[in-house]
Amino acid sequence: MAYEAADFDANLVAAAGDDTALRAELRACFMESLRGQLDLLQRSRCDGNWEVAALRLRALGTSFHALELMRLADEALDSAPGDPVILRKLRQFVEEFANRS
Repeated sequence: MAYEAADFDANLVAAAGDDTALRAELRACFMESLRGQLDLLQRSRCDGNWEVAALRLRALGTSFHALELMRLADEALDSAPGDPVILRKLRQFVEEFANRS
């Protein structure tokens, strides 16, 4: 499972232009936010907290045109709190993203 690198990278270029330092900073901010929201999702035990964390992941994906993250967040919204399948998929997404960066 791989995220749509072209869409994400094109969005960074559109936001930062040729400024490689700014692109790196935006990528780091995305990663920090992604890890934080995944942590909140993993710790969610009630429907409300799970939904808020999943919606934040979806919004993050939308903001950065990370289509795979948006799809996974939608899958989380359709899942029960603590669903190990979607959590594993999201952790895999984070790992693949981090290894590409």
